[in-house]
Amino acid sequence: MWRNYLIVGIRSLAKNRTFALINILGLAIGMAACLLLLIFVRYELSYDAWMPDAERTFQLQQHYTKPTEGPPVLLQMSSYASGPAFKKEFPQVESWAYATRSAPILLRNGQPEPVKDFFLTDANLLDVLRLPMAKGSRAGALSQQNSLVLSEREAARLFPGEDPIGKTLTVVARGTSMDFKVTGVFRDIPRNSHLRIAVIARLNLHSYFAEQPDFLTHWGNQSGWVYARLRPGADADAIRAGFAAFEKRNIPDEDFGGTRTNQGDISDFALVNVRDVHLGAAQQGQITPGNDRRSILTFAVVGLLILGMACVNFVNLSTARASQRAREVALRKVLGADRRQLIVQFLAESTLVAAVAMLLALALVELLLPPVAAFLEADMRVAWFGIGGIALPALVLVLVVGIAGGLYPALVLSRFQPASVLKANKSAADAHGSGTLRNALVIGQFAVSIGLIICTVVIYAQTVYARSVDPGFRREGILQIDGIGRRQLYPQVETIIREVGKVAGVSAVGITSIGLATDNTSNMLVQLPNVAEPAQLGNYTVDYDFFPAMGVDLVAGRLLDRNRPLDSAERAFPPQPEAERAFAARGVNAVVNELAARRLGFTRPADAVGKQIRASLADQAYGLVPVTIVGVVRDARFRSVRTPLEPTLFTNRTVGSNWMIVRFAGRNPAAVRADVEAAWRRIAPDVPFEARFSDEIMGELYAAEDARARIFAGFALLAVIVGCLGLFGLATFTAERRTKEIGIRKVLGARTQDIVRLLVWQFSRPVLVANLLAWPIAWWLMRDWLNGFDARIALGPAPFVAAGLLALLIAVATIGGHALRVARANPIHALRYE
Repeated sequence: MWRNYLIVGIRSLAKNRTFALINILGLAIGMAACLLLLIFVRYELSYDAWMPDAERTFQLQQHYTKPTEGPPVLLQMSSYASGPAFKKEFPQVESWAYATRSAPILLRNGQPEPVKDFFLTDANLLDVLRLPMAKGSRAGALSQQNSLVLSEREAARLFPGEDPIGKTLTVVARGTSMDFKVTGVFRDIPRNSHLRIAVIARLNLHSYFAEQPDFLTHWGNQSGWVYARLRPGADADAIRAGFAAFEKRNIPDEDFGGTRTNQGDISDFALVNVRDVHLGAAQQGQITPGNDRRSILTFAVVGLLILGMACVNFVNLSTARASQRAREVALRKVLGADRRQLIVQFLAESTLVAAVAMLLALALVELLLPPVAAFLEADMRVAWFGIGGIALPALVLVLVVGIAGGLYPALVLSRFQPASVLKANKSAADAHGSGTLRNALVIGQFAVSIGLIICTVVIYAQTVYARSVDPGFRREGILQIDGIGRRQLYPQVETIIREVGKVAGVSAVGITSIGLATDNTSNMLVQLPNVAEPAQLGNYTVDYDFFPAMGVDLVAGRLLDRNRPLDSAERAFPPQPEAERAFAARGVNAVVNELAARRLGFTRPADAVGKQIRASLADQAYGLVPVTIVGVVRDARFRSVRTPLEPTLFTNRTVGSNWMIVRFAGRNPAAVRADVEAAWRRIAPDVPFEARFSDEIMGELYAAEDARARIFAGFALLAVIVGCLGLFGLATFTAERRTKEIGIRKVLGARTQDIVRLLVWQFSRPVLVANLLAWPIAWWLMRDWLNGFDARIALGPAPFVAAGLLALLIAVATIGGHALRVARANPIHALRYE
């Protein structure tokens, strides 16, 4: 019996090659798109699942969910002070560790070189983050001070062809040389991890940060990450429920200008499993860029929609060609076949089509996955068997698609009555309701296609806008140099600035603690006169030439001036009590951006000039510092358009400014960079030169957004192709069914254009109706997506109208050529038997 079903199915496909090709190709594209997107979704959901004991490993995060103004700040970081208190308060915690990122200099063969992804800890971080070891013991690798472990890749780079265990590395950090002994090598961390670590060094953080005691004691200082490993069977939800009481018992009150404040009043703690960090709500202060869970689910939905469209094609084409198989069904019933046998036969045929399409889809997945993975910078691979293998899902998908796509056609075809089909040469060309269903399915298909086109247009427009929107500074002609704030360069900063300024083509040189697309974020509370509630502003240091170098325009007042003593916030470092006390007593002048002026309650920028506020610019023991606003500059966006613009206060100080901004024009950028590097190396040969152009920095900033936008556009195109395949197949069968009608119309005087217009209009109406479904859904989805950007395009009617017209044009182009060929046919061929 099954052999007979197979033979009949193959003969049916061979007899109707156009039908078979459209169905198989459409299903193959739909299945391939679905598998590719599901592999991507599974990859995104697999982050850090590879880590041993991942279910017991958590990250302690600090979320500023109740700021005085502005959006919430959800940090993956938390303060060092929260770690020991967390371990003490909750017995469920087996161990904890704190890690902070550093950018030291490594002395290798006497030559300095920068080290990326270098982490410092004062505990056995490997006891919490149980990274698989290649060499050495996880328990003993970081058990001693001044021990260090490397990733396999970093070990091969630093010690090519050698065993690194027991070797000594000299690291220069905060102006001090320290020797570390290599005690272990851990396996390279996979890309599907929120961690990016090349080196972990253990040292005494209390000694390391002795000059900055607030770093380790203040609950509002988030400059690292706290990880905890819970005991077996511990309930993480019970810990989360105790956070409110934990904050009250441990976070001390602070005196802020006579007002008692508490970090717990404006922040909350969150305990997040390491597997949920990548797609979690907190996407600030992260080690690696995360992703949005809704975006990932959107990709999954798009994949299922494309597959659903391919199944719709199968249903449409199968019901459309029911008339060609009406006599076959009737004869089978006359010869004794019952309805159940016919349903099984037709389901077997549809499953055969799905199986052939799946083979083609798997070949497409094998071919397309490597370039897609490289484009997304993801380690996505095709695994056939075992956990995560696609062999079983592919088999299930064949059965589901075969049954789902073939069930309705099987029910329609199997219910034909032999008497009504065979008498008087009558055909069951249009079973009751099939035409209505086909129109509804075509409308649904094109609604999906139009919706995806709208989403693609909006995403592309927002991506272009993000790259081209005026950032508030002159983006072109900037070279940003990292590392000017290294401790050993303090005596040479002015010399470096002066010599770089002499390079041909350089017009201005400034230094800053914010820079372009940097991870540095610094906030402080400021007290306004006669206002009880403090405001929160960004706090960044600049030199006198920063604003001209960056190209930030002055809006009101004046810029900071080196000839005015109160414009300088320079003082001794490390902090000295006398200098801090004197600074707090005399005050300082500062410049704010437009947003900060509005946050401080000033309607116009000019209204802020000359006003005085008090800010925590010095050690808390000396109270708030009087700050006089002398100028207001234009709002400048130094980070991604997804990141909310920050109300910022700028003060003049060299300490803490880690980036140099070089403004140049009129010369080849590479030549300018080479000359700047030569000047740097003459003055500071012991410090590596690290510099990037602004265009390069901004390109990297939006690289992930661009990649996802292009992938989305590619799958939207696949959806359109699948829809067009189905439309072309329906047009083909409809034209065949109406051959005699067309012949009669031509005999009675209808022109070719009249017949073409008739056929085109028949298939254009569903497309027009599809717009009514697609537009409101796409508008709701895109509005929600655009709300994730701080700067975004307006969601006007243009993308919707353009998508509707494009879909209509595609539909007309798909069926127009076929309709023209049918309309030009000689009517004698259609009517010769009448």
